[in-house]
Amino acid sequence: MPARPHILVVNGRKVRQPVFVIGAPHSGTDLLVRALKQTAGFHVTMGQRAIVSVVHAFARSPSIQRGRGEAATTVLRDAFAQAWQISPYACMACSPACREAGRVDGAGVCVAERDIVRYGDASPDLIYCADGLVDAFPDARIVQIIRDGRDVVAGMLGDSGALSWFSPGVANVESEFPNPFFGIETEADLAVWPGLSLAAKCALRWRGSVRQMARLRSSMGPEQLTTLRYEQVVRHPVAAARAVSDFIGARISAIPARDNGTAGPGRAIEAGGWRRVLTPRQLNEVEQVAGTDLRRVGYGG
Repeated sequence: MPARPHILVVNGRKVRQPVFVIGAPHSGTDLLVRALKQTAGFHVTMGQRAIVSVVHAFARSPSIQRGRGEAATTVLRDAFAQAWQISPYACMACSPACREAGRVDGAGVCVAERDIVRYGDASPDLIYCADGLVDAFPDARIVQIIRDGRDVVAGMLGDSGALSWFSPGVANVESEFPNPFFGIETEADLAVWPGLSLAAKCALRWRGSVRQMARLRSSMGPEQLTTLRYEQVVRHPVAAARAVSDFIGARISAIPARDNGTAGPGRAIEAGGWRRVLTPRQLNEVEQVAGTDLRRVGYGG
């Protein structure tokens, strides 16, 4: 007899068809978050501490989930149940980017509890927990955003937070193998890792993310997962908003049309900005690590 589906109740409302936005660092997920947070009835978080701690634990150490699927699902579900709670200081636990997108200044909340109809999240590195999200919320809707890896690398190189993961003592490449978070899949990847430049390590993270996206597309149906290109979102925001609205079954607010890179620390990189930011040497390093994948997903020009 199949198990009964778990029903999560937050703020007195059942969580139905939550929307999760995933992508590599600096891929532009924040643009969609801004649209969702300005859409009536949506409560969307991005970087809430209760979620980030769990996501990074699972993303950087996937081995802790092996053989513990039900327990991992429960931990994820509990993290979102906590993060989505509305209280006078709830938004204080979110990231500055989330607070800015929700137009919150000081204490307060980005949405009134009585207005909530749907929930969502776009926390950093959520992509590595996508399978767990579907186990926790079988009716989830996942939107993944792909972006030119060269622009992603350019953005990461200007982001001290993103680069901090590569620091000695933080990068757990020796103790966790394979390591999807760092894009390390083979013994060959692990062998060259110590000698890679920061640009190459950023490219490896991007390569790992697009391969993860491909695996997700092959394992989930079109009713549960859709993919957007960052470049199409910023060039055709109305069409992108319409596509997302059709996918999630709710009309979202217009996606910000300005191409100002991504929110958060570091310099903003517009589409194609890698041409003025990356040096010839860095471009060569990106090509060596991720050139095949760049061309495979349509970014070879």
